[in-house]
Amino acid sequence: MGFSLLEELPKLLWLVIGVAAFTGVIGVLLLVVDRGPKTRRDWWQAAFFLGPAALLLLLGTVYPVVRTTALSFMGRSGDAWVGTANYVWMFTQPEILIVLRNTLLWVVFAPVLATTTGLVYAVLVDRSRFESVAKSLLFMPMAISFVGASIIWKFVYAFEPAGSDQIGVLNQVVVWLGGEPQQWLLNQPLNTLLLIAVLIWVQAGFAMVVLSAAIKAIPAEITEAARIDGASSPQLFWRITLPSVWPTVTVVLITISVQTLKVFDIVRTMTGGQFDTSVIANEMYNQAFRYGELGQGSALAVFLFVLVIPLVIMQMRSNRRAREQQ
Repeated sequence: MGFSLLEELPKLLWLVIGVAAFTGVIGVLLLVVDRGPKTRRDWWQAAFFLGPAALLLLLGTVYPVVRTTALSFMGRSGDAWVGTANYVWMFTQPEILIVLRNTLLWVVFAPVLATTTGLVYAVLVDRSRFESVAKSLLFMPMAISFVGASIIWKFVYAFEPAGSDQIGVLNQVVVWLGGEPQQWLLNQPLNTLLLIAVLIWVQAGFAMVVLSAAIKAIPAEITEAARIDGASSPQLFWRITLPSVWPTVTVVLITISVQTLKVFDIVRTMTGGQFDTSVIANEMYNQAFRYGELGQGSALAVFLFVLVIPLVIMQMRSNRRAREQQ
């Protein structure tokens, strides 16, 4: 199909009208601010410019939180008060307890292993001859979406019956070693750990880049003095490098932990939450949008929100301490 200017003219006209309207609104705002009261001008300007942002924050963040919290005490359709029944359901149903267990496994393993991988890799390639190439290789998965990464790893875990040609890398290695191919994504809790490997693969590059910058910020005089005193490489790492970059390690750990609690795409793409691999975000989607259980889905959302809040507070405190140290 070719592009017809006459057919697309109405759309272009609406585009021009939209741009003109946006320009007009901004122009009016600037004019009003410029000609506004001169007393306490800074306060007036701040209120005028921050007001829309505050309103959008109220509508986009605060209202959904309040609304979801209220719905978590409501029934299936969100119009009948049921008290704490949804929360009791959450902690008494065996299938939801498995969801909570899986989420705990994600939070325990993914941030620690991704950060550790990034830190070790950053130390090993620091100031090496092929540092740029080595860093690019680990950082490359960061350019792939979680859905894309999940599709790649589904091929890694792909299963074909014994005697058939294996298209999955993992099963091909097993066959080469004389074993039988396995349906990796069906066996729990191993399948959850295999899903966690995808997040580690993606996030290790982020950890490596941030921690590498922190390592390079360590004053050369300190490391040189330690080497002159006879410190070995392990001693240099445990007594100089790690204590120096520990605030950055904390920030990376917390950031990946928040990402882990929100993980949805990987589970949804690779297993759909089946075979006991579901996590809170996926189960929240199932309850609210597939099963029509608005109250139960809202209760899961509130629980997830409660889990994220402490991490966000810790992140803010870590950032503030880092600024104060600078």
